[in-house]
Amino acid sequence: MSDDTQNALREQVRDRYAQAALTVLDGATDDASCCGPSDRSGPPEALEIDERFGAGLYGDDTDGLPAEAVAASLGCGNPLAVADLEPGERVLDLGSGGGIDVLLSARRVGPTGRAFGLDMTDEMLALARANAAKAGATNVEFLKGQIEAIPLPAGSIDVVISNCVINLSTDKSAVLAEMFRVLAPGGRIGISDVVAEDHLSAADRAERGSYVGCIAGALSRTEYLDGLAAAGFTDASVAFTHEAGDGLHGAIIRATKPTAPAADLTATELTATELTATGRTTDRSSGGCC
Repeated sequence: MSDDTQNALREQVRDRYAQAALTVLDGATDDASCCGPSDRSGPPEALEIDERFGAGLYGDDTDGLPAEAVAASLGCGNPLAVADLEPGERVLDLGSGGGIDVLLSARRVGPTGRAFGLDMTDEMLALARANAAKAGATNVEFLKGQIEAIPLPAGSIDVVISNCVINLSTDKSAVLAEMFRVLAPGGRIGISDVVAEDHLSAADRAERGSYVGCIAGALSRTEYLDGLAAAGFTDASVAFTHEAGDGLHGAIIRATKPTAPAADLTATELTATELTATGRTTDRSSGGCC
């Protein structure tokens, strides 16, 4: 894939999710805008997606979350159901969107843990930070950046989650390598994604749906497992959960970073100095901003 094609696809993805965030923000009714109250009434409407995607896949887990976080859900599963988060852990959500998985993670890791969300779309980041403020979540932080170059230090995260986002990347090997880098030894991933059956070629996948629709860019099960192994992960598995198309499935992906001598970085709270040391640029704003 040429650089021009990659850039074009990335902009298509950015535009789609920017528009999704604006759709939810336009329907918000908390009168929280600095420019005056909304002229709408009632809760925000969920984005128009079918039963294979969205908040319906969470069951009752979303109880108590801001309506805007639930309405903005565009995922293909519930990665929290398999992440086995523990109090005090540091969790990173790749492609955090409106913040639903970050807020759910923050509940599970508690006040001694921390939940980070990474997204490249300004509109989604604005929505996520507003949702975190509404939820009163003080152990969350949203970062601006790309999942192919995560703006966090090596070994700084215990669990990486993601919900139907890796299939949108144009450089999936870089994403897998970055997940491995930021995880502490013994860290793990719990990812929901659309995955193709092995017999489907790239052309077959493109015929079944668009890149921005999470279909054309889906990896096959074998491609996922091989990619995780190449990045250094062990104990990898890809389990299909529900059909997302002909030969395509919502799936749960698990893997572990092998245990190694303890890293020097053990603090739960990541500082601006630590981020600067990575050489990456990031927009850090806590969920309690604004």
